[in-house]
Amino acid sequence: MSSTTGTIVQQSLDALLEDEAFLPDLQGQTRKQAFTSLVSILSTPNHVHKAFLRIALENGKVVRIPAFRVQHNNTLGPYKGGIRFHESVNEDEVTNLASLMTLKNALHEVPFGGGKGGVVINPREFKIKELHSICKRYVRYFSDVLGTDKDIPAPDVGTGDREMDWMMAEYKSIHPGMPYRGSFTGKSVVNGGSLGRREATGKGVYFTFRYMFHDFIKEQKKWFSNNENVFSKTALDHAERPLTIAVQGFGNVGSVAALEAYNCDHLQNKVVAVSDRNVTLYNSDGLDIPALVKYVTEKNGDLPTTEKDLEQNGIKAVIHDRDDLLTLDVDVLFLAALEDQIHKDNVDDIKARILVEGANSPVTREADTTLSEKGVIIVPDILANAGGVIVSYLEWLQGRETQFYDEEQVFNLLFDKMKHTLDTVLPQFFGDPFPLRQNCYIHAVMKLSTILYRQGKLY
Repeated sequence: MSSTTGTIVQQSLDALLEDEAFLPDLQGQTRKQAFTSLVSILSTPNHVHKAFLRIALENGKVVRIPAFRVQHNNTLGPYKGGIRFHESVNEDEVTNLASLMTLKNALHEVPFGGGKGGVVINPREFKIKELHSICKRYVRYFSDVLGTDKDIPAPDVGTGDREMDWMMAEYKSIHPGMPYRGSFTGKSVVNGGSLGRREATGKGVYFTFRYMFHDFIKEQKKWFSNNENVFSKTALDHAERPLTIAVQGFGNVGSVAALEAYNCDHLQNKVVAVSDRNVTLYNSDGLDIPALVKYVTEKNGDLPTTEKDLEQNGIKAVIHDRDDLLTLDVDVLFLAALEDQIHKDNVDDIKARILVEGANSPVTREADTTLSEKGVIIVPDILANAGGVIVSYLEWLQGRETQFYDEEQVFNLLFDKMKHTLDTVLPQFFGDPFPLRQNCYIHAVMKLSTILYRQGKLY
């Protein structure tokens, strides 16, 4: 487990050790031994699978591509987590992401464990037939550890419904006569996927922000007014005025969250900046998000990078360097790109008072501590970006039952699930000095610890 996740899990267990109301049957030396067991169990993966995929390229060359599948913990159910295609993939990263999935599922009470996969490639550098071959090889190399009730992959950075369709087809061919529809989630709708799955993470990210700074504060305003918590003051200040928003990353998560903000009637949002791997676009009066979504859909996923592109598509924006977005003078940053985007070298330049983590681990531990001490609210990945796995669970259920929900039902179920989690963690966050990430980890660790104890796995 990464130092960030490992440290916060350790801190969570330290706090729970002193709480005699938690697992009261454990006392004295027995309690200390059980919590030592918990640290060991939750800080290490159950399995780390690694392979080098042998791929024949169309130019006649044969390459060997590193690939991983990490299964962190299956206490709550089958391993669950995406497969990432990116050149930065490595074993430590995949292990960290698998551990985050364990905690995320526990926090939101989704009956899955935590897993993650990765292939060390830039998918833009491979042709379609080569990507198809990579997907098939991945499933063949890891077929023994994958399955509907064992380990269920889903899309992640660099993958989507196309790749999941290919992988499920390969799994089916390897296991003839066996249940296969639930072996992968995030598939295309025509291939057994769920309506709303592509938009689920982005919608969940924005819903978490909106519920926190509109619904919850509106319902609890009197209580907030009497609370001296530094985070309560930040929340109240931002709940009572128009907000400027910048969105880092304009893929499936960032573009959907930006569009949700653009269309929101509850908060006075104005998305003034968006960025991707190439560029930042800025407009102090607010960007035309629907026009940008249309552009990236038609132009292979990239934002416009020239004045000519902007003018031809009727988009008013100033072009900045891609990294400029993080230090803009805005109220809210949605971080929907990759890990470690805010770190010790740029944390002092961050002006936003609210950060929402649409990506996994976009804020390093050191930066997290620095910002939290300043009263900056960080809505953590474990809370905000669970929409994908929640709807993946719905897809998994639908595949087992061969009954399918319409899109409205999917989003209603998603929002109900996230609302339940928010109603659980927000009162404690606004009532004590712990940052929200710490509160979420404590709740997740409590769930996992209780089940591990009940299953007799702590001794």
